[in-house]
Amino acid sequence: MSDTPKATKSTIENVYSKSSSKKGTSGFFEMLLRRFRVGSFIFALTPLYLISVLAMGIAATPGIYLFSYLFEATKDWPQFFHFLSLGVGFFGAYLLYGISILFVIPFFNWILPFKPKPFRGSYFSLQSVPWYIHNALTYIVRYTFLEFVTPTPLNTLFYKMMGMKIGKGTQINTTNISDPALIEIGDFVTIGGSAHIFAHYGQKGYLVLSKVKIENGVNVGIKATIMGDTVVGAGAMIGPHEVILPKSRIPAKRKSKKTQPDGEAKKAG
Repeated sequence: MSDTPKATKSTIENVYSKSSSKKGTSGFFEMLLRRFRVGSFIFALTPLYLISVLAMGIAATPGIYLFSYLFEATKDWPQFFHFLSLGVGFFGAYLLYGISILFVIPFFNWILPFKPKPFRGSYFSLQSVPWYIHNALTYIVRYTFLEFVTPTPLNTLFYKMMGMKIGKGTQINTTNISDPALIEIGDFVTIGGSAHIFAHYGQKGYLVLSKVKIENGVNVGIKATIMGDTVVGAGAMIGPHEVILPKSRIPAKRKSKKTQPDGEAKKAG
C-alpha cells in the first residue's frame, strides 16, 4: 500500500495560500513561512546552518590537530621535507575529516527531535522543514567525502545510520540518494553506479514525500532513477538509465526493459 497521504475534496490544500489551516503556534509559524517565504525559511533553517558548522568543525578537529603537530614537528627540517610533511598532513587531515564526518552527521541527525515523514502539501510548510534538514545533512557528507568510500561497507553504514533500512549482502554503488530515512532496501540488492533513488517528487505545486521500497534480490542498473512512492518487487531488474516514476509497482522477477530475450537477441545478431 502507498504511504502517500491522500487528499479528499474536503482536505485539498491550496499550496499557494499565504495562510495556514493549522491552529495555535504551529499555524502562526506556518503562516510566516508562507507569507515571508525567503526570510522565514532562512530563519527556520538557521539551526541547520549552526549544526552544519558545528558538525563539520568537530569532524575537522582530528585533522587540524594532525596538521598542527606535523607543522611544529618539522618546522626545522630542510624546506623540501618540511613542505612534504605538510602536504601529507593536509591530505591526512582531509581523510580524518571524511571518516569522522561519516559518524558525526548521523549523530546530529539522530538527536534532532523531528524526522521526515510521508507528507503531501506545500513546500512552505512546517512538515517540509525536517525534510530540508535531513537532506541537507545527508548532502554535507555526500558532497565532501562519500564518493571516496563508495562502494564500500562505509557508505552502506552511513546510510544505515541516517535511517535507511538496508538488508544483508546489499551493494550500493552510488551517492545519488536523497531521503535515506524514507528508503527501504532488502537483502542482496545491487544498486548500480550513478543510480538515483529519492523518496520525494513534485506534483502540481505539491511536495510529496513517500517511501521507496526495494525488495530482495533487485538489480538496479547504472544511472537508473527510482522516485518516491514506488515498490520494486523481489528479483526485479531495473535497466540502465530506466526511470521508475512515482506510484509505480514493479512486479517480482520482472525483466529489465533494456534486456532482450535470448531468441530476439540471436535474431538481432
